[in-house]
Amino acid sequence: MAKRLEDDEIVYYYDRYPTEEDLMGETIDHSTLVQYLMQVLTWLFEGQACVVHANLNFYQTPYWKEYPLVPDLAVIKGMEFRRMRSWRVGKTGPAPHVVVEIASEETWDKDLTEKPSKYAAMGVEEYFAYDPNEPPLRRGGRRLFGWRLERASRMMHELPLEPDGRLWSRHLESYLVADSAYLRLYDRTGHLRLTRAEAEAEARWAETRRAEAEAKARRAETRRADAEARRADVLAEKLRSLGIDPDQL
Repeated sequence: MAKRLEDDEIVYYYDRYPTEEDLMGETIDHSTLVQYLMQVLTWLFEGQACVVHANLNFYQTPYWKEYPLVPDLAVIKGMEFRRMRSWRVGKTGPAPHVVVEIASEETWDKDLTEKPSKYAAMGVEEYFAYDPNEPPLRRGGRRLFGWRLERASRMMHELPLEPDGRLWSRHLESYLVADSAYLRLYDRTGHLRLTRAEAEAEARWAETRRAEAEAKARRAETRRADAEARRADVLAEKLRSLGIDPDQL
């Protein structure tokens, strides 16, 4: 029988015991990319009602032994962050608006063939899968795949890559671009979406450049003033040699 907490929350079996994915472990490329994207997305939605979760169990029923979907990254808009052991769609909050899966040899086929329909059934609106492995796991070397939910059919439709290989995410308002071991996000103007640390470093660098430009301008003004003073001295000396007092002019 399912165990329940005081607020009638289900205590799910797989919140206490590992899933098959948990037992597989992660490669360094996989974990590095998940951490990087987590930082990018967290900073992207800074100050907004939006939560970003990594490797959180998502359930859809009150059945205590339901096997969860555990996306590498999930973005849920309109929600404030709070610590939790899992997420029950429709009770804790809505289904994720965006899900990202990072490829591993054990899960990549399922990520591309089974996960789109599973995430569609859960109500996920955009699903992206990325392969950071070198060499890529699929023949042809394609790394980036994406799907978008069609509400009428409740099915995921695969998104075609743009000619330059990128994909547009409506909810992230960003282009997703393959960059070898990294999946990058860019805004419509082509600017890279940054992490907080990168944005703060860029701001410091911009402030340094501004201060240097101001100092350079001050030095130029000092040189200009010195040159004007020297010209005035030369002119004054010339006038005196002609018997003219420059102070009387």
